[in-house]
This record gives sequence, structure tokens and C-alpha cells, in this order.
Amino acid sequence: MLLGGFLSMNPGIQQLFPFLENSPSTAPFIIAGPCSVETPEQLESTVSQLAGNGISLIRAGVWKPRTRPNGFEGLGSLALPWLQETKKKNKVKIAVEVATAYHVEEALRAEIDVLWIGARSTVNPFTVTEIAESLRGVDIPVLVKNPINPDLGLWLGAFERLEQVGLNRLGAVHRGFSNFRDTLHRNSPMWELPIEFRTLRPELVLINDPSHISGKRALVKGIAQHALDLNFDGLMIESHVNPDQAWTDAAQQLTPGDLKKLMDELIIRNERFEGRVSSNILEDIRQQIDEVDRGLLEVLSRRMHLVEKIGSYKKQNNVAAFQLERWQEILSSRPNWAKAFQLNPEVVTELFRIIHQESIRKQTELLDESKD
Repeated sequence: MLLGGFLSMNPGIQQLFPFLENSPSTAPFIIAGPCSVETPEQLESTVSQLAGNGISLIRAGVWKPRTRPNGFEGLGSLALPWLQETKKKNKVKIAVEVATAYHVEEALRAEIDVLWIGARSTVNPFTVTEIAESLRGVDIPVLVKNPINPDLGLWLGAFERLEQVGLNRLGAVHRGFSNFRDTLHRNSPMWELPIEFRTLRPELVLINDPSHISGKRALVKGIAQHALDLNFDGLMIESHVNPDQAWTDAAQQLTPGDLKKLMDELIIRNERFEGRVSSNILEDIRQQIDEVDRGLLEVLSRRMHLVEKIGSYKKQNNVAAFQLERWQEILSSRPNWAKAFQLNPEVVTELFRIIHQESIRKQTELLDESKD
């Protein structure tokens, strides 16, 4: 659903992008634009339609880091005058990706309004430091995408490096993580990582990039809605006037018209319950959850005491801590038990992997204790 005044409702967005305060606004807040700038005509046609739909911050790829050589790596500085022209004509602001100090210098000279550091750059502390030093003393919003690999420390470290040079208008972009097993998404969302990031840095704006997570335009809406359900502050979505003919990432880009339809269909959740009765009901349910959690920990403690007994018995009989047949039995039985309790078997399997790792650690610790 398209609503006005969202920027005034979201203080974090307003502080990060104060120049958008009097611009057309959408709910949710959306940064949109082509994966790559290709021609002046492609850029102008895309931006004019997006601006007509209330998008006031345009993303546009100028320098494109590619996984392998000989692919289209962007037009570079050649495209910057086109961005300046469409910015003035359509009264929008422009965001581009930078990966070197040279990119920063060129972008600032072209009066680009927002910079973002891509996933391939976030993964390299030397690159982030170079970008940070080139921005020392510059007051400009900088967005940082999560690193390609699921390393929360690298993501957090990028912000710390930027903050060390005095940058304080910062935001995070969750674009998913490289994977080998996930056949549905281009990049696995691994929602637990942005949730943990927000727990550690709650003051930072957190934006979701459903285009790069999905890799397919048909999946963009579902990812975007999931992000809003998790209370993300906004979305970054790739849009192209003719996606099938796009020079990069053709499969995941939406036409401006399809993006407008997506915006109208997204559901905006309330951040909190409203009213005393609703709050009381919520608090009562949470207290019940707290009691169940205490019970879970009591049961887990009892299990670990039994594990210690097994460890002592193995030590007495000189038996190894890890028993493959027993672990295979657990892997086979626990997911089936989960189904009987209407639980997700995959979640239960992962839970028992963690429990088993701790059990092996405890038993190994007992086996390694020196005799008195």
C-alpha cells in the first residue's frame, strides 16, 4: 500500500537522509533503480517512472564488481553526467556503489548524494579502510552491505572503520550471503544474522535488498514482505524499464510498473501493540513463554548431567567420545519425533547438532582430564 509521510514516521530514515524530508515518500521506504546504468535513455526512462511512483532515492550501478572477468563492469565515470542530469530533471537523489578511493572522489565530484559499500568490498578490511580514509571529513550517508560470507564480525567491523574517521550517517543493507546448498535463493537470507546485527547495533537503519537475495523477480515480493514483518526500515529494489534486456542481473529486476504494484500490495506492520488491553495480553503470553523457556533449560541441564555420566563411564572403559552409530540414530529419530509434535524437522535437527556438539565437548573434556 502506498502511503504518504513515511519519512516523518521513521526517525532513523529521516536522520540518515535528511535531504528527503520534503520529497515524495512511500511506505515502506524504498530505494530503487537499475542494477547498471546502460544508456542515457534507459536511465531517464527508468528514473522518470520511478519518480512518478514516489521513489525519491535512486540506486544506480556505475562501477560493477563482477565475480569473473570479461563481464560488463559498468560504464564508470562516463555515466556520472547522466546521473546528474536525471537527478535535476526528476528532482531525485542518487546512490551509487563505491569500491575504491577513486570511485569516492569521482562520485563526490559528481555530487552523488548517497554511497554504498558492496558485499565484495565489505569482506575486505583494507578496502573498507581505503574508502573510509577517502571520506574523512565528508558529511554523506554511507550504506554498508553485508559481506558475501556470513561473517557478522566483518559487517560490524566495516562500520567501526567508518566511524573511526568521523562518519556517523551510516546504514546497513542486508543482501543475503553466498551459499552452496540453497537452491531457491541467489543469496541465502540467513535472517538470524541481520537480527543479530540489529540486536548489537539497534541505532543503525537496516534496509533489506530482496533483489540480490532472490535472484528472481517472482521471489522479490515474498522476501520484501518477510523483511517488513521483521521490522526492517526499508527496501532496496532493482528496477529497469526493460528488465529482460538488462545488461546485468536481468532475472531479478522489476519494471517500474511492477514495482509500483508490489509497493501497493506490501503490508506494513505496526512496530508495537497499541492499547493497554493488547499490551496486557501480550505480556501474559510472554510470561508463559518465559516459564516454558525455564523448563527447557531445566530439561537441557538434566540431559547434560546424563552426558557427563556417559563421559565418565566411557573414560572408565577407555571408549572414544564420538560414537557414529549413536549420532546417526539421533539424526534419524529426532526429526521424526519433531513431526509428531508439529515442529519443523530441520530446526530440530539443527538444534540437536548444537546439543550434540556440546555433549561431545563435555565428554572429551572428561576424557582428557589427567588422573589424580
